[in-house]
Amino acid sequence: MSQQSSMHFYLNWAKERIDEMDAALASFEIKAGQAKAESKVKTDQLLSDLTKRRDEFQALLKAKAQAGEAAWVDAKAELERQWAGFEAQMKTYFEGAGKQLEQQQATFRDLAAAQAKAWGEAAEKFREAAGKVTAARTVDIDAALKQMKSDASEAEERLQKLKQAGSDSWSVMSAALAESRKAFDQANKAAWDALKRGDAKR
Repeated sequence: MSQQSSMHFYLNWAKERIDEMDAALASFEIKAGQAKAESKVKTDQLLSDLTKRRDEFQALLKAKAQAGEAAWVDAKAELERQWAGFEAQMKTYFEGAGKQLEQQQATFRDLAAAQAKAWGEAAEKFREAAGKVTAARTVDIDAALKQMKSDASEAEERLQKLKQAGSDSWSVMSAALAESRKAFDQANKAAWDALKRGDAKR
């Protein structure tokens, strides 16, 4: 199970990023449909570029999905570079497109919803895997699951407050998403490490 625990961590990490990419693309597709002729070209180009980046991310993920943990360490570094490029391109678009408050807020809401969904799915996968561990090993695992759910609630609460405040700065919204993403990664890793330790005690 320890190899499987490591794989779950990496797969949850990658799925969360893909969910955010898909949410961003869906948000921009709506914008492209509403755009005037002069901005439609820019939005269509952005959509094309972001779609290409997302597809490359998914292709690498698919290629590494069956690899062992050592291969995932290298793959994750490459996936992180691709993710950073995706984020940077969104930031450049928002900074270069002037004040598009409505689009920024819509994209933020969509990304925040994707993060909340990822938290829930990761907790459910962990709960299912933890159910396979003997009762004597569940104390650490139960604590890790409880912490993951608590961290998810805190992250969602922070994002909700920011949504309600209606910040006009993409950098502020992006920083909040990054903070939530970092908390997800830490909670995800802690949970699967607890499961791995429980498995090692058997």
